[in-house]
Amino acid sequence: MELTPAQFARIEDCLPRQRGNVSLDNLQVLNAILFVAENGCKWRALPKRFGNWHTIYTRMNRWAKAGVLDRVFERMQAEQLVRVRLEAVSLDSTIVKVHPDGTGARKKTARRPSAAPAEAGPPKFIWLPRIPAAR
Repeated sequence: MELTPAQFARIEDCLPRQRGNVSLDNLQVLNAILFVAENGCKWRALPKRFGNWHTIYTRMNRWAKAGVLDRVFERMQAEQLVRVRLEAVSLDSTIVKVHPDGTGARKKTARRPSAAPAEAGPPKFIWLPRIPAAR
């Protein structure tokens, strides 16, 4: 799923004009974004023929925040250049096991004896050893 220069010319006005000394033109960046979207790979796994993955990711992130990618994909759909199929993946949280400490249960706290026994009050019990009577 790559755009040819002729196809790119039909949507080029949706992209910002490049200024200064840039190493990658907009066609290369757009083809790299389409590659990642099609194959679902990580940015670091992007083939070297597209260029530096970090440069492509940074430009894509900037375009996404500015709404440029929305306009580009809408135009590509309208021009029928690329068919983009959206899929949603859902993860049911009931299948994820949580450690008992993470469930929000009340924590058991150890009782610490008071530094001043008089403040603690009388003892709650008295332990008396019993000696069994001889028969």
